[in-house]
Amino acid sequence: MKKIKISPSILSADFSQLGSEIKRLEEGGADMIHVDVMDGHFVPNLTIGPPVIKNLRKYTNIPFDVHLMISPVHKYIKDYADAGADIITIHPEATDSLEDSIKEIRNYKKKVGVSLNPDTKLEVIEKNLDKIDLVLIMSVHPGFGGQKFISDVLNKIKDLSNIKKERKLEFDIEVDGGINFSNSKDVINAGANILVSGTTVFRENNGDLKKNIKTLKLF
Repeated sequence: MKKIKISPSILSADFSQLGSEIKRLEEGGADMIHVDVMDGHFVPNLTIGPPVIKNLRKYTNIPFDVHLMISPVHKYIKDYADAGADIITIHPEATDSLEDSIKEIRNYKKKVGVSLNPDTKLEVIEKNLDKIDLVLIMSVHPGFGGQKFISDVLNKIKDLSNIKKERKLEFDIEVDGGINFSNSKDVINAGANILVSGTTVFRENNGDLKKNIKTLKLF
């Protein structure tokens, strides 16, 4: 049985208590911490930057899964690497050269993630899959938390999983957007092994993080 990991999005956390929220997530069984970075340009929202991530790094040793929804992204990779990101995920549309940005992330000894929006085709990253540690499939249009899951992406997850098997590749398949107890099994069965969840982790069962994380892993 494959190991399922949960990467709770701190976009749904109490921003006035982020340090303690991250500690609670670790105690609740989170495998990594998903950090959504938005610039108000690539996506219509603003969130946190490198100084905040650097300050949060001291609260836990579990991996920081940093999703950069910023454009142009290439020149900021170093800042997020230095701030303490363990995985740096970028969008192909946000860089002039995906290959160069992948190399840049590797230069800082970080894991490479590439994210695909709901309308972005797998073909955009197919030739680079052997250089990528994680593919993040967006199941909502990025920018805001609490959106409804787009079920059409299940086919994209299945197609990516098939490519992974056929080419005997080792990258993780992560899915982010509207993940809840009703659709998590479908996402896992389609081929994902990492689920990003904010609203469900922080809000369901009166905020029982441990119970919510454990339930999302069931399939």
